Amino acid sequence: MFPTDIEIAQNTCMLPIAQIAANLGIMEDELEPYGKYKAKLTQSLFDRLKDQPDGKLVLVTAINPTPAGEGKTTTTVGLGQALCKIGKNAVIALREPSLGPVFGVKGGAAGGGYSQVVPMEDINLHFTGDMHAITAANNLLCAMLDNHLQQGNDLGIDPRRILFKRCMDMNDRALRQVVIGLGGKPNGMPREDGFQITVASEIMAILCLASDLKDLKKRLGNILIAYSFQGAPIYAKDLKADGAMAALLREAINPNLVQTLENTPAIMHGGPFANIAHGCNSVRATRLALKLGDYCITEAGFGSDLGAEKFLDIKCRCADLTPSAIVLVATVRALKYNGGVNKNDLKYENTDAVKKGLCNLAAHLENMQRYGVPVVVAINRFLSDTQAELDLIADFCRENDARFALSDGFAKGGEGGIELAQRVIEACEEPSGYAPLYDTELPIEEKIEAVAKTIYGAADVAYSPAAKKRIVEINQLGKGNLPICVAKTQYSLSDNPALLGRPSGFTLQVRDLRLSSGAGFIVVLTGDIMTMPGLPKEPAACKINIDEDGRISGLF
Repeated sequence: MFPTDIEIAQNTCMLPIAQIAANLGIMEDELEPYGKYKAKLTQSLFDRLKDQPDGKLVLVTAINPTPAGEGKTTTTVGLGQALCKIGKNAVIALREPSLGPVFGVKGGAAGGGYSQVVPMEDINLHFTGDMHAITAANNLLCAMLDNHLQQGNDLGIDPRRILFKRCMDMNDRALRQVVIGLGGKPNGMPREDGFQITVASEIMAILCLASDLKDLKKRLGNILIAYSFQGAPIYAKDLKADGAMAALLREAINPNLVQTLENTPAIMHGGPFANIAHGCNSVRATRLALKLGDYCITEAGFGSDLGAEKFLDIKCRCADLTPSAIVLVATVRALKYNGGVNKNDLKYENTDAVKKGLCNLAAHLENMQRYGVPVVVAINRFLSDTQAELDLIADFCRENDARFALSDGFAKGGEGGIELAQRVIEACEEPSGYAPLYDTELPIEEKIEAVAKTIYGAADVAYSPAAKKRIVEINQLGKGNLPICVAKTQYSLSDNPALLGRPSGFTLQVRDLRLSSGAGFIVVLTGDIMTMPGLPKEPAACKINIDEDGRISGLF
């Protein structure tokens, strides 16, 4: 029987993080250790490397996934290990896991099999405390807002038009909508409120897009939190909350250095979801990886219609990044899922379903090619895959003149990613004609339609009355020229999770918009997507345990 992820991770031989740093040329005073095997990278390292040339930027994305995920992180780690194995200087840059999926459906986000980042238990649980710092900063702002209402409300904030919500890093559907301030005058003004998961919060987005502490503080101050009774916008800086919030994030803004199972470097920082946020790790982590390595391998969440689109249209635009290649992860089981196979039957051979699901791969391949960046299809192998099923994907790639490689990083680590590494190197040698999908100066509706019709394949976009009203308000604030961040289901190219494969002729339903003025984008809420997920009937938490010696089991 193949060992579990946590068994593999617990049996690996990690190097002291100081040695991993030294191998990258990082000096001792540029490292802030958090124990023996993880550390923060300080601003002094940024300052020293700022004039160094950048390496090649490689984005790993995927087709529409099954509920269990398709191994983007595993592929990213395996590719980084493989590049190092063939003598290249590669640094991977990943997102930090959220406790929500760790205890919910998907499990951890540190890779899998023999392509993992370690210490796996630390990374998947509290790590260096970044998530807690973000949660604290978010909820400090909420507390200061409610205290302002309690203490006389000098700014004239309208309690009915408060936009900013509390957060916590856990799936808890019961907190989506709450009423606070009950229990009499001493306990605050009663009003409707709600929670979202930390990784969907604007503070998370700000941390991931800020270039330094000064930029972080400015962005925090620009968070739109409410409107006054007179209709004037109220920002976090109006409550004088930005300084204290930035102080809480003083350590969290620094990226985290860890290692893979093969002792190659990994920088992990930030963790916004791609279905309800922008789905990319921090700009600071990516920039450091580009300075420290000849190749920076990074990922974006869920399918390319979500994470990659936001990476290319938000993050690259914000940080002036130019990707050299895109790796598009495809799996037999995801193609079968998109071909109509029930998730419980994905382990059984079904070549007809693979053929039917290939239209989904075709859509994602065409979408990534639209950005002018060379694309490599990574066929991420699972133990249940049959050769006949794998051959169908390879044949599709040949017929469509798509560069591809089999990736077996889960079972073989870096050795299983060498073919993919070679294809990626070839792609990086080609010129990149990267260009965003749309001009931010376009009207909000045209930007939404550009993504909906070009990337999703929608025939039209419909707006609820609330969404139309919000567009007017955003334009009145002079923020209509920001990029858009669409929140939608990850399971379909459409906003309906039941429409698998390559749906067409549908109308994208926009129910609301939210201005993330500090982060610098407009969130577009579609379908029934929630910014606070719920736990499944049998949460992954039920299988997680710890013995009397402190050894954790059931984490994956």
